[in-house]
Amino acid sequence: MSTIVETAPHLASPKRLSLFERYLTLWVGLCMVAGIAVGKGAPFIVAWLRNLEFGHGSQVNFPIAVLIWLMIVPMMMKVDFASIRRVGTKPHGLLVTLFVNWLVKPFSMAVFSWIFFRHVFSQWITPAQADQYIAGTIILAAAPCTAMVFVWSHLTDGDPAYTLVQVSVNDLIMLFLFAPIVRFLVAGASSLQVPMRVLLDSVLAFIVIPLVLGSGLRRWLIGKHGKDWFEQQLLPRFAPLTISALLVTLVLIFAFQADNITTSYFHVGLIAVPILVQVYFNSGLAYGLMHLWKVPYNVAAPGALIGASNFFELAVATSIALFGAGSGAALATVVGVLVEVPVMLSVCGVCNRTRGWFAKPGAA
Repeated sequence: MSTIVETAPHLASPKRLSLFERYLTLWVGLCMVAGIAVGKGAPFIVAWLRNLEFGHGSQVNFPIAVLIWLMIVPMMMKVDFASIRRVGTKPHGLLVTLFVNWLVKPFSMAVFSWIFFRHVFSQWITPAQADQYIAGTIILAAAPCTAMVFVWSHLTDGDPAYTLVQVSVNDLIMLFLFAPIVRFLVAGASSLQVPMRVLLDSVLAFIVIPLVLGSGLRRWLIGKHGKDWFEQQLLPRFAPLTISALLVTLVLIFAFQADNITTSYFHVGLIAVPILVQVYFNSGLAYGLMHLWKVPYNVAAPGALIGASNFFELAVATSIALFGAGSGAALATVVGVLVEVPVMLSVCGVCNRTRGWFAKPGAA
């Protein structure tokens, strides 16, 4: 979703987010207002857009699918799978990251969402809504972050090469674990059944194909023009395209969700609660384990941030494919976008203030 920010060995000036990244929550809020206005003011246009599917009953909305491809393919072009060869140099940080991302994060989210939506918030939401919100938050948690991790790593003086290793390995694991984890947890924590065929189609459409295209384009373009040109000149040019695609996607989703939001608008706040609890729990767990294992700070901080952030583009696409663009599950994944930047900036702040707890780079 965002361009990779180059990191210097030592901080020369205060590190900042781009204008878009800094105010992402504001842009999402404006998209929500615009989407609801379109949904309520032009219902016939919204109904026509919602019915544009790849196939009857597929629930894969064609306009949103195209927009998500415009976000994901450039993102996958940033991933260098050759970096995986460096895993053996500092395995501890990667092992903690993988443990939290795949053995703790989706399962803890299932527990938190079940507690809040089935019990704590049961007087305000129906059982059917609870099922949808549980499914959406599980899908969100089962997709570890990719592109935005480079931004968070930059803000905490993380090791950019090691962050790239962590992202690359997680993307490969997503190919195999995302679908079965989502299916198992959604069925276990709710009364919904997730068709494996639809889930595998989502993995194929929104992970496999973009990953193959992005990796192939990366290799071809670097071979033809060089790595410096590719990373410093080409990749930044995609930023306006991916940002525009994200914002239009959000407007469409909120237009499809207009009736749900206007009739139960405070559900957005309810959905945010278990997401926030899960973010702080998993980032704290990863950070604590890194400290116990004496991992250097410049590896520990990005590792904690990977465990807290989410690949929400994939989560949104999958929830739409499984349950429809107007579903509560799709709304739950979009709430993840609303809270992403302020929450992650708070985690970055904690990491920066506690860097003295960790070993210096090269000590492990």
